[in-house]
Amino acid sequence: MRVSDMKKETVRLWSDPAAESELVVYRDVQDEAVPVPKPAMIVIPGGGYRTVCEETEGEPIALRFREYGFRVFVLHYRVSPHRFPAPLDDAVRAVRMVRGRAVEWGVIPGNVAVCGFSAGGHLAAAAGTIYRHSKAVNGDAFDAEDPRPDASVLCYPVITGGEFRHEGSLMCMMGPQAGAAECELFSLEKHVGEDTPPAYVWAVSGDKTVPVENSIMFVNAMRAADRACSLHIFPGGWHGMQLGSGRADISLWPDEAVLFLREICGFMFGD
Repeated sequence: MRVSDMKKETVRLWSDPAAESELVVYRDVQDEAVPVPKPAMIVIPGGGYRTVCEETEGEPIALRFREYGFRVFVLHYRVSPHRFPAPLDDAVRAVRMVRGRAVEWGVIPGNVAVCGFSAGGHLAAAAGTIYRHSKAVNGDAFDAEDPRPDASVLCYPVITGGEFRHEGSLMCMMGPQAGAAECELFSLEKHVGEDTPPAYVWAVSGDKTVPVENSIMFVNAMRAADRACSLHIFPGGWHGMQLGSGRADISLWPDEAVLFLREICGFMFGD
């Protein structure tokens, strides 16, 4: 599928003009009035809750998943100086909106996944663990949609507010005066439960920015809660390897993630 077969639409998440959050919708030029339903992938770029790295961890990732047969979206969520729960509100709203516009956008409502990188990985994991802490509503029909994604793909994610935390992400999301309560809420490994969606997680052992222990802690919590998960730790590497950065082994992670979504999560593809 060529990029020329694609058109982009940017949709505001909230009617409040002060909330600048947006969802970029990638649509097929040949879509009919009622397009064929496909699984959805909402891509959540990283940026330490200080910025949104759309150019590196947004559109390139969305286009890759589009090749697998997903309807793809990129979330532009609120970052510092906005604090919790603003980013979580945006992620929850995006999931609800994708489900609420499933017919229009050609989405299978029960096949909605999130894919997050670094701090975006934290937000993707938060959408499946602490989503109930989001109380924001927009006063429309989407408020009634299920806010929890059906699966998550977590790429070198920030997870914990404890020993192996990424200080910048914690401070930007929870504020510079974050105390024990904020660190506890930020530590998603402590909030995995029986309704946490299945997760495919990958990281690299050489990550000096977000220690690989973040991924290990989350997967251990998933195993303890008897939740489906898959962990791949690639040797060496560095933080922010996106689609593999020239490493033949790491570049296979999208293939593995799609197999996980298909075989373990039951995502339905047309082929």
